[in-house]
Amino acid sequence: MAATAPRPANSNAAASGATPMMAQYWSLKDKAGDCLLFYRMGDFFELFFDDAKAAASTLDIALTSRGEHDGAPVPMCGVPVHSAESYLARLIKAGHRVAIAEQVETPAEAKARGGSKALVARDIVRFVTAGTLTEENLLEGRSANRLAALAQVGSEVAIAAADISTGRFEVVAVPAQSVDAELARLAPSELLLSESAEDLPISSARQVVRRPPSDFASTGAQKRLESFYGVRTLDGFGQFSRGELAAMGALVAYLDHVGTGGPTFLQPPVRHLASARMAIDAATRESLELVRTMAGAREGSLLGTIDRTVTAAGARLLADDIASPLTEKSAILDRLDLVDALARDALWRGELRAGLRALPDAGRALGRLVAGRGGPRDLAQLRDALGGARLLRERLARRPDLPPLLARLLPDLDGHGALVDELSRALIETPPVDAAQGGYVAEGYDHALDALRETARDGRKAIASLEAGYRDRTGIASLKIRHNGVLGYHVEVPAKHADALMAPESGFTHRQTLAGVVRFNSSDLHEAASRVTQAGVHAVAAEAAHLEALTDAAIARREAIAASCDVLARIDVAAALADHAMSHNWCRPDLADTPCLDVTGGRHPVVEAALAKSGERFVPNDVSLSEADRLWLVTGPNMGGKSTFLRQNALIVVLAQAGGFVPAASAKLGLVDRLFSRVGASDNLARGRSTFMVEMVETAAILAQATPQSFVILDEVGRGTSTYDGLALAWSVVEAVHEVNRCRCLFATHYHELTRLAETLDALSLHHVRAREWRGDLILLHELAEGPADRSYGLAVARLAGVPPGVVKRAEAVLAKLEAGREKTGGLAAGLDDLPLFAATLAEVSPAAKDALRDALAEIDPDALAPREALDALYALKRLMADER
Repeated sequence: MAATAPRPANSNAAASGATPMMAQYWSLKDKAGDCLLFYRMGDFFELFFDDAKAAASTLDIALTSRGEHDGAPVPMCGVPVHSAESYLARLIKAGHRVAIAEQVETPAEAKARGGSKALVARDIVRFVTAGTLTEENLLEGRSANRLAALAQVGSEVAIAAADISTGRFEVVAVPAQSVDAELARLAPSELLLSESAEDLPISSARQVVRRPPSDFASTGAQKRLESFYGVRTLDGFGQFSRGELAAMGALVAYLDHVGTGGPTFLQPPVRHLASARMAIDAATRESLELVRTMAGAREGSLLGTIDRTVTAAGARLLADDIASPLTEKSAILDRLDLVDALARDALWRGELRAGLRALPDAGRALGRLVAGRGGPRDLAQLRDALGGARLLRERLARRPDLPPLLARLLPDLDGHGALVDELSRALIETPPVDAAQGGYVAEGYDHALDALRETARDGRKAIASLEAGYRDRTGIASLKIRHNGVLGYHVEVPAKHADALMAPESGFTHRQTLAGVVRFNSSDLHEAASRVTQAGVHAVAAEAAHLEALTDAAIARREAIAASCDVLARIDVAAALADHAMSHNWCRPDLADTPCLDVTGGRHPVVEAALAKSGERFVPNDVSLSEADRLWLVTGPNMGGKSTFLRQNALIVVLAQAGGFVPAASAKLGLVDRLFSRVGASDNLARGRSTFMVEMVETAAILAQATPQSFVILDEVGRGTSTYDGLALAWSVVEAVHEVNRCRCLFATHYHELTRLAETLDALSLHHVRAREWRGDLILLHELAEGPADRSYGLAVARLAGVPPGVVKRAEAVLAKLEAGREKTGGLAAGLDDLPLFAATLAEVSPAAKDALRDALAEIDPDALAPREALDALYALKRLMADER
């Protein structure tokens, strides 16, 4: 369930007699809205009132007070500026948003502006939110971090999504019923909705933020986008619908808001078609544990099991591939050809992976530079990554018969030679993260800078020489020349020797007396220190100018650099998939033009990996679905492997259409447009749904949306209610999938009565997982065989699970009575042979009574109506309402 950003109440209003500082605070708090306000005071960010209470609780720091407000103490807490990022990370993870209020003038400037008592001006310089992070310490390196905006214009729904840390920007228009599935694919950290939009049952966004409706206006959005990209028209990026423009415009407006007008890196938007990707709803993703387990962990998911990427960008792209399997055959084959070529050449694959492993995450370094939060370390990462890309390009260009995808991508690694050479000459090998103290520009790059550094070095040598001379002259061996931020360079002696330097003729001037030491200055030291200080200041300023120029040069090539980063990530993904496939005996899948799923020796990759750790072997199984045999009814005991069999085939479909090899001896499939899984369920108390309700909602979605090109796995439909109700529902669902949806389906059940359907449904076949009892013990073989199971083995499983023998014995007696009664009455399925065909039942369902008023209202597009047309439509609705009376 998506969370709405926590809203600190801050119920205390600004008092009429507030101090200047608190008046400034309330002004900034008004701008911050529902965000926590980090108010800069010296070396701390302070929080007050309810912001302080919320932050203290989340961060587990002390809550104190400062002064009074309306006669009550003002709650306060604070965090050091130098370690603020770690505190921000915890606040963002807890669902808060934070406004950063910095000092925007120096105390000297404030004094010049308003006198000695003038308050230093402060302003909000940035909003830190879950979807707009760029800092390395606040992000997961191997996971994308997306901000999304959802807009509805008329009947069209569009979603724009961007990863601000890398600049990737995409937009897609989807049917209203597919919104949650698309958001589940994107899994945004933050979702923007209009304040006027209806509440949506969104479960796939971690945080929902409401924004003004004006941000979502499509006309204003187009102008906003043109201004952002500095173009007169968006035609060069593609043709976008009004809904897509509204979604993209709202996202850009929010970035401008949180960045307070500062720069943001967004690549040109890429328009996707919803039909180009396999539709997988949130429930199916959770059930199959594609990129996260049900507990939210990466480890134990399909992604966590197969991820052998050696770069952070490759890991992020692999996650996207698994979350967004393709439906275009040519695109899938391109990926498979690249993986196949790397799988066949272990030496080439090893060389590529070794070269990629040494490359830093240039995509996110570029994002920080564009956003104004980068430094010399980020430029060095660009240097190393683009330099490595150039070497990779040269090696690959020498290879004959490159796979088509790689041949098309290779040119995007070119063109960075001049920038790499400049950065290599300008920067030292490992620059510092913080540019404030300088020291990152290489010797020889700027002769004037070298001269300043030499002057500073000579000055420090002179100071060292002075120290030695002062010791000889005074006879005080413990005399030292020290430096701090207040006094600068000064002479320090123990207090017992201070009298000698206090004498007027000593040449020293007293500066400070502390416990145990006394500090002095001298004219010689002052001159030498001035030379060092001035040279140092000028050197730092010169380096800062170089940093700015180098950053501008990198930003000027941001789109080309981002394209190169994408190519490196794609090569990493292909090499990783090939490496995993070869070490685990996976095969290349074949793609058919007809709906089928023919797998020999299929395995569940996650379960197989878990068993391998304990030295056990996974039992592979086959499946063969086709137009004539498209629905398999699978029976057998609990723990026999039915659910694993269902899931492994769904994962094989996902892996194949993601462009990877699959865990099988051989595999052939027709492309799947939608994948559905109803395997296992639990209560959703947050929405007031029981286990059975969740099960029925998921089943309803399958029956409403599955097409003949879809693949569906259903497990234990109907088990959450009474036996008769459950059997009736399961019976009807099987018939509907067979007769109406006509999709490929694996249906596991304990209702053995359903096996009778094989007599009337020609494309349904019966299968079971094998089990045997040996001397009272149940032996689960985990093998799939044709035909129905001979019995359920429920009591044997209970005994295996450790149910007390007395309880099992009693259950055996009850079961004997029930089976005796079944033989007399025909059991649960008595009379079902006389049921009419499913199609005849459908024909008897009376169509819903038409509601002319609702139908007319649904056809109106308010955004497309002129004022006169809107008035005419209103009169037409009034007439319809009068007619219905």
